[in-house]
Amino acid sequence: MAGQVRLKQSLGLWSVVLFGLAYMAPMIVLGTFGPLADTSRGTAAMAYSLGAVGITLTAISYAIMARVYPVAGSAYSYARKSINASFGFLVGWAMLLDYFFIPMVIWLIGASFLATAFPELPIGLWITLFVLVTSAINIVGIVFASRINFILMVLQILVLLAFIFLAGRSVFALEGPGGLLSLKPFFGDGVPLSASIAGAALAAYAFLGFDAVSTLTEETVDAKRTIPKAVIIVALSGAVIFILSAYLTQLAHPGFAFSDVDTAAFEIAKTIGSDLFATIFLFTLVITQFAAGIAAQASVGRFLFAMGRDGVLPTALFGQVHRKFRTPVYNLLLVGAAGFVGIFLDVTTSTSFINFGAFMAFTAVNLSVINLYRRRHPDVFSLGFWRGLLIPAAGGLFDFFMLFNLDRNAQILGVIWLVLGLLYLTYLTGLFKKAPPEMIFADESAELSEA
Repeated sequence: MAGQVRLKQSLGLWSVVLFGLAYMAPMIVLGTFGPLADTSRGTAAMAYSLGAVGITLTAISYAIMARVYPVAGSAYSYARKSINASFGFLVGWAMLLDYFFIPMVIWLIGASFLATAFPELPIGLWITLFVLVTSAINIVGIVFASRINFILMVLQILVLLAFIFLAGRSVFALEGPGGLLSLKPFFGDGVPLSASIAGAALAAYAFLGFDAVSTLTEETVDAKRTIPKAVIIVALSGAVIFILSAYLTQLAHPGFAFSDVDTAAFEIAKTIGSDLFATIFLFTLVITQFAAGIAAQASVGRFLFAMGRDGVLPTALFGQVHRKFRTPVYNLLLVGAAGFVGIFLDVTTSTSFINFGAFMAFTAVNLSVINLYRRRHPDVFSLGFWRGLLIPAAGGLFDFFMLFNLDRNAQILGVIWLVLGLLYLTYLTGLFKKAPPEMIFADESAELSEA
């Protein structure tokens, strides 16, 4: 490892939190409100509440593992360190299905919004602009990207707050103060709990991003303290934002009848505000996707770097850091190139297969905590029965349940992807005669160098 250029430690707690929130994209609660309200039959707030409980349990496990193993690679690194290298490889392989294509989906959604506003221009133009600008920002460096994200996140939060305020004002004007204290967004008349649970499976996707902060471990100052805090803050912040937004939006538009489910938020924006506000809302949704794309591309670039440095993926391509920019440039360019695939896909198709890897990873992290507790690892066993065993077990069951409630096509594609990964693992290990290449983690061998 001597002489190797390493990632630069420069991020503080709130920079990491902002990256997680940008990846999560709080405005997504409005962008997906129609499908969620339809699935949960008008109980969107309950769906987000149920999802928040399960995600928070998993976030606790991520925080524990980030403290025990403060290294890049997220669930991939945690699984191989706490269980075994082969299992870690399969977790990492499943994460590739999720991480690698999330930026593409983000750019495609943003481009779709723009294509709706400017139908005379091809969607491929907008995807190309997203890819080029986002890649350039991430290549220049993580600190620069963090500053850009801060500006974009402020704009996103301001418009989201405006939407919440206008929704609340609309309800107050129609029903008075009592209208703001209804339980209907949680318990609709005649709506079975099964509908809210089905909605929770969809709502849980909005939380994806709380885990992404763990991939920035090796670029974070005092990572053992900072990353666990950031994971919990991002998960809880998402829970508050999503539940409150869904609650007031559901009050402003009771039920689940819309002219177009996919554009329900625009319909509501016009009702509670004006055409001008609806235009601002559309613009901010596009900005949201841009900010999320920055965070997603940065995260997957560092995840690929961890696997490349390990030797599981070719080190010459994936395990390199640019000497000037101190970023994994090849990985970022590869993720950008994958974004162009979105030109040939629609949003529904492109999102149908990315969630399999996410819930596989979530389940694996909970299992990692349980295994360390079973082995009486001092950092985990000392947490006691609740945090060391019961909470990760509950989180794991939730994630496993979500995995089996995914779209059938997503399950089929996910299983095919895992089979391909198993075949590659068989080749990599010579028919399992040897372990997959072992990573020498940067923080175990030397401090990350400063520029």
